[in-house]
Order: sequence, then structure tokens, then C-alpha cells
Amino acid sequence: INLALLEEDCGRGEQGEPSARDKRVLKRVHTLQREIKRLETIVEDFLRYARGGSVDRAPADLVQTIREVLDFVELEDTRQGIRHHVDLPAGLPLVMLDTGAFKQALLNLCVNARQAMPDGGELIVRAVRTGQQVEISVTDTGVGMDPDAVERCFEVYYSTKKGGTGLGLSTTRRIVEQHNGRIAVLSEKGRGTSFSIVLPLLVEIHGKKEDA
Repeated sequence: INLALLEEDCGRGEQGEPSARDKRVLKRVHTLQREIKRLETIVEDFLRYARGGSVDRAPADLVQTIREVLDFVELEDTRQGIRHHVDLPAGLPLVMLDTGAFKQALLNLCVNARQAMPDGGELIVRAVRTGQQVEISVTDTGVGMDPDAVERCFEVYYSTKKGGTGLGLSTTRRIVEQHNGRIAVLSEKGRGTSFSIVLPLLVEIHGKKEDA
């Protein structure tokens, strides 16, 4: 709050325009705000992973859940020159989800994709029904990973990013597994990365709806 007030004061200036000194202070304030945001993310990731616990699942619209996550990240992605390509099916059966937890898992993948495309690119999100399962893919056209990083990317505390916590992808895997699903990754250095999540659909068995 204090930084926001300082930012407002410096941005206003005595004549309506910030002075050279105010501009220097503003630059430092913005740097502090970015660092605070980064530290908050690290702490939140750590606490989320440390809490663990079980998910609380209920029948949910997976397509709507995916769209809400994409709507959330679209503005920042657009600013970074990232274009969204989305292919989601109509009429998909419900999925047993802890919506909040699963949104966090998808958000981690979207943020991971954004960080892999600092100069812009394409984010491709698809969902395809295969029998009694649905496969969600999140693909970027970013820097990609070498074979060692692909092998280790889901390890707790493993990160190739400066200042990375190494908890985002491990948290995503745990959430997916708590939904009776599985996650895999394909990547090629310099060409991009694709994460795929497979989840069971909620289907009717002997008059009762159950995970497939």
C-alpha cells in the first residue's frame, strides 16, 4: 500500500508531470513492486505445496474451467505478444474436479508457457475426448527444454529459471494425480513444449455417475 501511495505521489508531480527525480524514484518503486510480487509468488508456491492435503472434488464443467483460466491470463499474454489458439469441444461430459485446485494446476502451465516465450509466440490449448477420458494439452512455441530438464521438470525444487521455486510443475503433477489423472511432457530445445493432462470423465454406470 505504501509503495502504491509513493508511486501515485511521484507520478503526479508538482506541475502535473513527474520530475527527473520522481522518474528515478518511480523506476525504483516499480522494481520493488516486481520483487515483492516475485517473493509473494515464491511464498505462495511453497505454502501451497507444503499444505498438501486432499482435493475436494465435485462434478464440474471442464471446458468452462479451462476458459476461465485462459481469460485470466489472456491480458498479460497479449501484452507479451502471445497469441491464444483454443480448441475445446462442445458437449463434453462433466469431470470430477476440485475447481480451485485444478485452476491452479492449469495456471501453473500457462505461466510456465509465458515464461518460455519472452519475445512472444503461440499458446495452443486443446481438449479432446478419447473414449471415457479427456486429454487437455497446453503447448507453447517457446525456448523448449533439453532432455535432462524434461526428465526432471516435475521434481520438487528443480528449476532452470533464475529465481524459480521449482514447485509450480511438481504442484501441478500432484493436483492432477489427486484427480485420478496423469500428466506428461514433450519438449524440444528451441521449438517449444507441450504438457498433456489426461482425466477420467464422469460417466453413468448402472444408473450412477462415476469416474471412468
